[in-house]
Amino acid sequence: MNKKNKEFFLSSWAINNKTIIYVLMIIFLVSGITAYKTMPRELFPEINSSNIFVTTIFPGNSAEEIEKLITDPLEQEIKGVVGLIEIESTSSEGISIINIEFDDDIPTEVARLRVKDLVDNVTVGDDWPTFNNAKVDPNIFEFDIAERFPVLNISIVGDYKVDELKEYAEYLDTRIERLPQVKTVEIRGIQDFEVEVAIDPYMMKATKTSFSNVINAIAQENVTVSAGSLIADGQRRNVKIIGEVSDPSELNRIVVKRDNGPVYLEDVAKISFKEKEVTSYTRSFDEKTVMLEVVKRGGENAIFASNSIQEIIKQAKIDFLPQNLKVEVQNDQSEYTINSVNDLMNNLIFGIILVVTVLTFFLGLRNALFVGFAIPMSMFMSLVILSAFGFTLNRMVLFGLVMGLGLLVDNGIVVVENIYRLMSKEGVPRIQAAKLGIGEVALPIIVSTATTIAAFIPLGTWPGTLGEFMIYFPITLSAILGSSLIVAIFFNSMLVSSFMDLSEKEMSKQNLLRMTYLLGGLAIVFVIFKDTRAIGSLLAFICFLFWSYKYIIKKQAIKFQNTFLVKLENIYNEFLSFALSGFRPFLFLGGTVFLFIFSILLMSIFPPKVEFFPDNEPQQILVYLEYPEGTDIDKTNETSKQIESEIYQVVNNSKYLDGSYNFLVESAISQVGEGAGNPETDAGGTGEIPHKALITMTMREFKYRRGMSSEELRKEIQVELIDKFPGIAISVEKDSQGPPGGYPVNIEIYGENYGQLIETAISMKNYLNQENIEGIEQLKIDVSRSKPGLEFLVDREKAGELGIPTGLVGQTIRNSIIGNKAGVYKLKGEDYEINVRLDKKYKNDINAIINQNIVFRDQSTGKTKEIPIASVVNEKNTTSFSAIKHIDLQRVVTLYSSILAGSNANEIVNTAEIALSGFEAPQGVDYKFTGEIKQQSENQEFLSGALLTGIALIILLLVFQFNSISKPFIVLASIILSFTGVFLGIVIFNLTFSILMTMLGIISLTGIIVNNAVVLIDYTQLLFDRKKIDLNLTKEDIIDKITALELVKTAGKARLKPVLLTAITTIFGLIPLAVGLNIDFFSLFANWNANIYLGGDNVIFWGPLAWTVIFGITFATFLTLIIVPSMYYIIHLGRIKLKNI
Repeated sequence: MNKKNKEFFLSSWAINNKTIIYVLMIIFLVSGITAYKTMPRELFPEINSSNIFVTTIFPGNSAEEIEKLITDPLEQEIKGVVGLIEIESTSSEGISIINIEFDDDIPTEVARLRVKDLVDNVTVGDDWPTFNNAKVDPNIFEFDIAERFPVLNISIVGDYKVDELKEYAEYLDTRIERLPQVKTVEIRGIQDFEVEVAIDPYMMKATKTSFSNVINAIAQENVTVSAGSLIADGQRRNVKIIGEVSDPSELNRIVVKRDNGPVYLEDVAKISFKEKEVTSYTRSFDEKTVMLEVVKRGGENAIFASNSIQEIIKQAKIDFLPQNLKVEVQNDQSEYTINSVNDLMNNLIFGIILVVTVLTFFLGLRNALFVGFAIPMSMFMSLVILSAFGFTLNRMVLFGLVMGLGLLVDNGIVVVENIYRLMSKEGVPRIQAAKLGIGEVALPIIVSTATTIAAFIPLGTWPGTLGEFMIYFPITLSAILGSSLIVAIFFNSMLVSSFMDLSEKEMSKQNLLRMTYLLGGLAIVFVIFKDTRAIGSLLAFICFLFWSYKYIIKKQAIKFQNTFLVKLENIYNEFLSFALSGFRPFLFLGGTVFLFIFSILLMSIFPPKVEFFPDNEPQQILVYLEYPEGTDIDKTNETSKQIESEIYQVVNNSKYLDGSYNFLVESAISQVGEGAGNPETDAGGTGEIPHKALITMTMREFKYRRGMSSEELRKEIQVELIDKFPGIAISVEKDSQGPPGGYPVNIEIYGENYGQLIETAISMKNYLNQENIEGIEQLKIDVSRSKPGLEFLVDREKAGELGIPTGLVGQTIRNSIIGNKAGVYKLKGEDYEINVRLDKKYKNDINAIINQNIVFRDQSTGKTKEIPIASVVNEKNTTSFSAIKHIDLQRVVTLYSSILAGSNANEIVNTAEIALSGFEAPQGVDYKFTGEIKQQSENQEFLSGALLTGIALIILLLVFQFNSISKPFIVLASIILSFTGVFLGIVIFNLTFSILMTMLGIISLTGIIVNNAVVLIDYTQLLFDRKKIDLNLTKEDIIDKITALELVKTAGKARLKPVLLTAITTIFGLIPLAVGLNIDFFSLFANWNANIYLGGDNVIFWGPLAWTVIFGITFATFLTLIIVPSMYYIIHLGRIKLKNI
């Protein structure tokens, strides 16, 4: 083989070994289809959090005591752990929560073990607190982001007794928790049952009975004791003494005291089997319900879980549940996941149709099929790869496939078009043309693919939760680009060498009729049956395509190729000749540079709105209500009902209704108390939260909303509730489309004096409220000093004289209010606590508590003493901190707010920062903006660095390929100048600059642009090398100016079609997502209903990225076809001048 004509050995091997290639194609095809069917579907990829939580419960202690006794010692020990990024903690009444964030490189299990070892070092110490005669035991666990929200709720409504509803709920609970996909099921709206021994303090006083008498008596009587085994008559029998009560009423006749006659438990207490004190209320709309909250286990399939739960409910209705019991699944996130994934699949199908249509007109049907073959084959190959690595089919992966749609045909276009050119214009035989054609472009397409992947490699180092979330996008793109390269080199080369023909073979009308009879007959049979209707419709559509191609499409395609394309090539050739003549290359290059500078000036003169993450239309609207800590749950519940009433008036506005059917809101769930926590502020768990409520409204699918905006509904709810309920913090938020990022307005205030920090936060809140910054919903402070308390101060001297230990006073008061567990009552395999405490009407009566007697036996005299609690204590009303929070061991108070619907977070934060420049914080107090704005700056910095790193890797690869500095410089210039299209597009169409998505689009654009530039430059260099051989010039010799000009023009003309096709196919592949045109192809073929609609969550999420690429590649096409040849020619002229010096 001479130097002018070279083969690529891998492609030549594939052409010579067709059978092996066919077998490989079948394997990949079957494996790909299998991977597609078996890959789990989910909305977003599972994220493995690097956070470890340490939760310690120590009841009866204030926030200050929890901080001092629990949080501080643990934090001091943990702060030295290897791999630590940040420690956050919350110390509130009775509970300490420490959140330890580790470096992403450290496995979660390793991080958990490291924390456990350090926590154990603290808890073994003598000064670690004890509770109920045992050391307080911290709970150490990892927190999966997937477990922040329930995957679905099950509401149970019916006119049944409480214990019956509880039985039905527990029946479902038991079966659902057995599912491997389910982590926990929480029952809300109904409490656990207990046996309550409600003491009458006056009867206890009259009988000289103490709490310890009652507790010990129950513990000793309600017991089953194993006495070992007895051997008699050759048999071994186990011996048990059965003392456990079979009914709570049996406790009444237990003797609690025998001095001066027996005192029975019924003499001093009432025994009842009842619900525990209310800790939660739940409603569905305004209907009281028992709610099951199902939380998915991290890494498991939500759709499998939902389907299994539906089956359990269906079977339970048959086997156990009464017919008139209403059981509904609400807020099912799996449905939204399926619909969102299906929408992206439809976008992908739509893009494929557009791309194949373009290829047909440019290349003819036969060649279009060669190139189009790369689409399914590359996608199936990439799905096999992704499935092998355990990836799911989620929004990130699917968009990677959509984005790769235009890119994956690039290699096929270059290969097929080059072989076709050799056959048609140079008369090379088919097999030889295939070998030589790929030989000419093999290295360029390998390098261009490598450079495109190189643009995405830095994204693999994206730190933090967001990095774990977004990394699936570059991985998917890399997989599909790599697959397309394999398809082009091995599969396309073999198929083209076997089937390419310069003339289109036309199917005769007779053969077309035969095919129609066959496919049409099958189509009729399949259409009759509903389950096979989609297949029948597809067969009928194929028949229609064949007839359309024969009589319409083919003629138009030939006319396009012979008329339009020829004219286009001539126009391009003339324009390129014009651009390259005289001094015009310098003018065009200078003009392009000027346009780039001008676009930057336009961006500064007309700055676009900036947002961190695309502002989605909410699938859920979340209304968080929060009273000051210490508020009774019944008061919270009553206020929640009033707020719900206001909300439902907005929700049931006539514009959202079709009769009684609400086509915007699907369900509404209200939770008061347990389950109403805010994951942004209560991550890791909370204690009881009777002062909080949550109303969750789930929207219908976007296509069923009849053009109504859920974001507009959120705005209407915000307007309706603003300043209407004083004394309660209300936040109307929406579900986040992505990983958690904190509140848009989030100000952390640091210092040592916590009271001063809260006062500073209050002052800052009032200051910002006076500034009246538009868009802030409601500024809130995450802690307060208004939690009411009651302190009993023991007179130690007096108590000591009377022989009363302080611990006995405390235990008596504790027994009166909280109570004490005296045993267990067993019923139907369930254990229920037996709790002893004062009767409800006394346990909330301070006078009844302190006027009761402490009954104890004097150790010195042996006599029983009765001393009123009031004689040794003084009571005092107090207020304490609701919580004390730390970040990296520093005390911190946070001032935060969500923003009103339609507002721009960046603008609001910038305004707030300017406003606070006039705010004077006290000495020793510092503050800073964090939350979403912190993530924004960190990720913007990373993406900028990733862009520069990607460009550097691209240039490095090109230097190795071309062994030149000038050619990589041309590519670098084309990359930078292509941003002109992005900037102009954003300004002209007044688009929002999404830091995350627009920057990702620019990085993606970088890889795409290199593809065409490399192929054009390499082919131009190939022509120069061939010319040198023809002219017997050495490698160091320089071709003259006139010859060089003709070679540059020849290269440009030869690569016109591939460059245009690459740009058009990439743009057409993204158009469905960019404009939000949704066509349901599955429904179209199965039900003959296309469900066409515009918009949706996918276009909101991915639209900024799609438009960035479209704007950039449109301008980059001009750069590749005009400016790249101009720069190449200018550099060549420079070499000629340097040689002549």
